[in-house]
Amino acid sequence: MIRVLYFLPLLAFACLMAALYGAVHNQITYTVAPSYYLEFIFVQFAVDPDMQNRLGAALIGVLASWWAGLVIGLPLFLVGLLVRDVGVFWRSYVKAMSIIVLVALFGGLCALGYTYLVFDADTPPSWMEGQDLSDPVAFARADYMHQFSGLSGLIAIGAGFGYMIAKGIISRQR
Repeated sequence: MIRVLYFLPLLAFACLMAALYGAVHNQITYTVAPSYYLEFIFVQFAVDPDMQNRLGAALIGVLASWWAGLVIGLPLFLVGLLVRDVGVFWRSYVKAMSIIVLVALFGGLCALGYTYLVFDADTPPSWMEGQDLSDPVAFARADYMHQFSGLSGLIAIGAGFGYMIAKGIISRQR
């Protein structure tokens, strides 16, 4: 019954972690390609010209991702109910959310690293041909990291839930 008291704080933690992921992710892609934001993201989100900078990129990341904490956090809480000890339960939840964020970020960085191996000024991706962009290679790199985030996020969720399930199984064997 005491676990119910943890529900809202843990859900808020999940939203905070998702928002932090979005801000960090966007800071990385802004570093790689400010043009990606100036020519696409800021336009897409109708960002005020005074906010078309790193802070604006971070805020877009927060706004675009905080809700994922709800979508991931609620089922993770329910899976966490398998864990018998309340102290192990909340620590496992925090670790599982941390695993999810770190694995998702690592996956995005891997995608970004891949783009440095295959794209350069002489060999941009074929879908960039004919695009009127100031830096098409940097734009493509940032876009690949953004696009790959969905897949790496699914892998990350599997890792986090796997961790929580394992903690639940281990706690029931004692």
